[in-house]
Amino acid sequence: MKEMSANTALDCQRQQKHYGITSPISLACPKEIDHIYTQKLIDAMKPFGVFEDEEELNHRLVVLGKLNNLVKEWISDVSESKNLPPSVVATVGGKIFTFGSYRLGVHTKGADIDALCVAPRHVERSDFFQSFFEKLKHQDGIRNLRAVEDAFVPVIKFEFDGIEIDLVFARLAIQTISDNLDLRDDSRLRSLDIRCIRSLNGCRVTDEILHLVPNKETFRLTLRAVKLWAKRRGIYSNMLGFLGGVSWAMLVARTCQLYPNAAASTLVHKFFLVFSKWEWPNPVLLKQPEESNLNLPVWDPRVNPSDRYHLMPIITPAYPQQNSTYNVSTSTRTVMVEEFKQGLAVTDEILQGKSDWSKLLEPPNFFQKYRHYIVLTASASTEENHLEWVGLVESKIRVLVGNLERNEFITLAHVNPQSFPGNKEHHKDNNYVSMWFLGIIFRRVENAESVNIDLTYDIQSFTDTVYRQANNINMLKEGMKIEATHVKKKQLHHYLPAEILQKKKKQSLSDVSRSSGGLPSKRSSLDCNCLDSSRDTDNGTPFSSPVSTNKSSKPDSPPAGEVERSSAEPAAIIVEKPQSVPPAQGLSIPVIGAKVDSTVKAVSPPTVCTIPTVVGRNVIPRITTPHNPAQGQPHLNGMSNIAKNVTPKRSHSPSIDGSSKRLKDIEKFIRLESTFKDSRAAEERKRKSMDTIGGESMPIPTIDTSRKKRLPSKELPDSSSPVPANNIRVIKNSIRLTLNR
Repeated sequence: MKEMSANTALDCQRQQKHYGITSPISLACPKEIDHIYTQKLIDAMKPFGVFEDEEELNHRLVVLGKLNNLVKEWISDVSESKNLPPSVVATVGGKIFTFGSYRLGVHTKGADIDALCVAPRHVERSDFFQSFFEKLKHQDGIRNLRAVEDAFVPVIKFEFDGIEIDLVFARLAIQTISDNLDLRDDSRLRSLDIRCIRSLNGCRVTDEILHLVPNKETFRLTLRAVKLWAKRRGIYSNMLGFLGGVSWAMLVARTCQLYPNAAASTLVHKFFLVFSKWEWPNPVLLKQPEESNLNLPVWDPRVNPSDRYHLMPIITPAYPQQNSTYNVSTSTRTVMVEEFKQGLAVTDEILQGKSDWSKLLEPPNFFQKYRHYIVLTASASTEENHLEWVGLVESKIRVLVGNLERNEFITLAHVNPQSFPGNKEHHKDNNYVSMWFLGIIFRRVENAESVNIDLTYDIQSFTDTVYRQANNINMLKEGMKIEATHVKKKQLHHYLPAEILQKKKKQSLSDVSRSSGGLPSKRSSLDCNCLDSSRDTDNGTPFSSPVSTNKSSKPDSPPAGEVERSSAEPAAIIVEKPQSVPPAQGLSIPVIGAKVDSTVKAVSPPTVCTIPTVVGRNVIPRITTPHNPAQGQPHLNGMSNIAKNVTPKRSHSPSIDGSSKRLKDIEKFIRLESTFKDSRAAEERKRKSMDTIGGESMPIPTIDTSRKKRLPSKELPDSSSPVPANNIRVIKNSIRLTLNR
């Protein structure tokens, strides 16, 4: 038996092919215990529905076969209508390709299928969104059919025999599409428009990943485990600045390249080992980027200055190479790196027999982790409007995270990817409400008894970005609102049910250190830059095993040294009446709210600082300064480093107050301005239009039309268009708070 194992290990190493841009770390083959741990991992994942049975898999194949036949029929009909010879029509072909999680073989029960329709050169995109759309309309088994033609990657969405499908389109510069067509060939991209290249990119990346891993089955099982872990830990969302499916797949593929013979249980452990120690922003590459004469834009920090500011680059292996993680921010990277470290600690215990795999899949209690939260609420008057509105707001939350990160008093803004239904009693005007929660860590200011923090500008610029985009795509409807509210942890029960808030608390090692001796440990440096470490951690960091607790109905008692005005409301929250100003008509847009009633209507949640916003015209662009990755790597275990790694922070939040005379001057000035002027005129307006308060002046921001920013898939740009002509006013209030030591 031992001799057979030795021979198997020898054969394993002899057959090894080199994968990746470096040599493997280890060629060791799995032992019997590794297979036992792998089976335990599979058993731990089964309750979460990550595996489909044979019947479901076969049903997907049948549906894809039907769709493939529909595509062939449609292309043949289009060819006839364009008077192609019958001999050509008979061989024109057409094919459906899959990509994403289904193509990788890691889809879960009930998951949708990402598919690509490939057509020959004489079939236009307009044919796809017209005649093929009509063909689908009359097809039995098709439900919820809708086209999103103006998306970043145009797509038709529908449900076919119970399977949700997202279908994109590409036409190749060839006359026939054969069944054995290989999309990995770079020459297929020649003479294609950018939308076709984007549509092809998903298939090309997925296929390339599968060609770059040593063992596809081991890769798939490892990826299933890592994706499930990421979803359970709340770090699976490309849209919100974490990682999406293709990014997780590339990280797992790189791990497989470094340990080509390892079992899945070992690879999960090595995954955490590798990426908890990875020196970001060094890029993750599955292969050396290849040169091409197609002259398409690729990720290359040597050529593109904007690529140098990416914080966590993971580069797609197919040409044109792109960074799949351009949405990652300082906060999301910090959260993910700490989760990698936590995952390493747990898998160490598992492989030592001290824990089982269920511990790795325990969700964190986000609502015990921080002392301060921002509650972001999106509401609409109808279900249809609400679905559209929520999708847009969610796609822009990372703008809010970026704004908060640039505030000098904030060291971390952690968004929870899960949204929650809002309390309709608190939104009597709108019946459809969704909420997101952002955990906030404030920086400690030395030698200060209290600190005044103004989040007005950070949140208003976010809401303005959302409203501008909604206007640009003609989505904006009466009743669509955004509210941002600052609350403390003890006030969350006004927004969430007890079963969510009463989950097991996690005890912070920094709290253990403080209670045992009062001396800071390495882990307690988590809060070293906070206003008060007890104010932000509150036994909520995700470092150690959960401890059961029963939530008392009474609010938490304030930590020593922290003066609370009331146990039921935040300290020193000011809601002020802003001045009024007419909407701008050109590129220079003042940051000024419309008139509102000075009285604030009381509702059942605590009186908190909010920014109720009704749709309107006063909007401003997002103003961004790239982060410099050369300044170092932030760690959740050392928050003091975060402030050094982000862009220079503002010394104060710009004020929206100003004299009435000055506002009248601005109104008169704006009305005389044309919609678009050259950049010199815009600069002159910016210099003349200053809001002055307390001896400090703030230039009115202008839209930088020269700056281009790569946007995520299926998302429209925040185009620098003229100010929307919608006549509904935007109502804004200030959001300010005072934190005491």
